[in-house]
Amino acid sequence: MTELAVQSAAAFLAIFGFSIILDVPKKFLLYAGAAGGVCWFVYLLALQADGKRSLIMAAFLSSLVVSILSHIFARVLKAPVTVFLVAGILPTVPGASVYRCVYFMIQGLADLSTYHLVQTIQIAGAMALAIFIVDSLFRLVQKT
Repeated sequence: MTELAVQSAAAFLAIFGFSIILDVPKKFLLYAGAAGGVCWFVYLLALQADGKRSLIMAAFLSSLVVSILSHIFARVLKAPVTVFLVAGILPTVPGASVYRCVYFMIQGLADLSTYHLVQTIQIAGAMALAIFIVDSLFRLVQKT
């Protein structure tokens, strides 16, 4: 559990720093960092619970939680959702999988390249689906 806390704190600091680069307003930097830290914490918890078998489910659950958190922050702080959402989902973006896909493609290992390409598409699709579900629910609730 200590490792989860350390990694989540590191994710908070990384997203806090990246939010500065993204020009997130100063009053929202802590919240953007918190969204990133929570996202990574949920991702790691999901991987632990599932025995590290389903990166896709972990990405979906963490994106779902950070999307809900981003909408709550946006309503409470009267800011756009994207301020928190873009920064919050960064820890789970499948950049390493894209890298592996291109690396194996250059090496001429088509099977491994295809595997990582499909994995990247699945993770990105799961993240997009989670964001879409939460956004749709918040819009539905807002209209009623």
